[in-house]
Amino acid sequence: MKAIGFTHSLPVDEDQSLFEFEIARPQPGARDLLVEIKAVSVNPADGKRRLRTAAETPHAEPLVLGYDAVGVVVETGSDVELFKAGDEVWYAGDATRPGSNAEFQLVDERVVGRKPTNLSYAEAAAMPLTGLTSWEMLFDRFGLVEGGGEGKTLLVIGAAGGVGSLTIQLARKLTKLNIIATASRDETAAWCLEMGAHDTVDHRDLVASMKAKGYESADYITQYADTSQHWDAMCELAAPQGKIGTIVETDDLINISKMQGKSVSLHWELMFTRAMFQTDDMIAQHHILNSLASLVEAGTIRTTLRDTLNGFSAETLKEAHRRIETNQIFGKIVVEY
Repeated sequence: MKAIGFTHSLPVDEDQSLFEFEIARPQPGARDLLVEIKAVSVNPADGKRRLRTAAETPHAEPLVLGYDAVGVVVETGSDVELFKAGDEVWYAGDATRPGSNAEFQLVDERVVGRKPTNLSYAEAAAMPLTGLTSWEMLFDRFGLVEGGGEGKTLLVIGAAGGVGSLTIQLARKLTKLNIIATASRDETAAWCLEMGAHDTVDHRDLVASMKAKGYESADYITQYADTSQHWDAMCELAAPQGKIGTIVETDDLINISKMQGKSVSLHWELMFTRAMFQTDDMIAQHHILNSLASLVEAGTIRTTLRDTLNGFSAETLKEAHRRIETNQIFGKIVVEY
């Protein structure tokens, strides 16, 4: 089968930053599905991994990127119970295994859900990683419950991106939180309001912008942009006994003592954790993805697809990486095979 990967961390315009190669079609393990890929989305994590993991030492074999995927099950392992050949599925996969930038991919059935019946392959590919991350942040990390949060405020930093867009939708439809989204451009502010935010503030001077709108604090803060850049502002804006959640690693030192006086808690979210560590509740992602599919089919939430590129090729994926690296993208970019 054809796959696309890299061995050296190179700028996207370099010829070998991503390249096509042939590899044997994999055989499923006991709980694996072999999926024929129909569409993938490209996430900032793809670009970061391409630029960082082989910066000093090249990969001995090409590393295949790709997290979000939509496709059709063509073969199942001996212990598979949840799916059968011919099923349309969606998932964000497992960062420890070869990715979805290939014609076929193996994925454990416990991190796979059924594709929503009312979405195209491209529309569906925009949602698994961001949907899982958003759901886990709100309901697993923060401990919110559906229908809860009345009288409380959620501040979403990096709100116009893929994760922010789904966090706004899920919080608006499944909780009673008041949702404030950061946006610095008219088009991103409009997008956040369209997703369901009650109000927007400017992240460039977050504390001042919040206070100018009459918000002294937020009970829950999700951080999807730059942890160290916004750390002091988050600590100042967090309500007593509030919660801060982030998905963005940082090499900078941050002063966690700033959280002590108000007993604020910090929550990390990585949607790959369950698969990476084969946790006892790994199958939770199967259930979350199925719940997201039902919400999509009911019209409760919608795809965040903004741009579709066509054709499975190195050049198409490079173009998607190129756009992601501008940091001006909102919504999601998908490559449809």
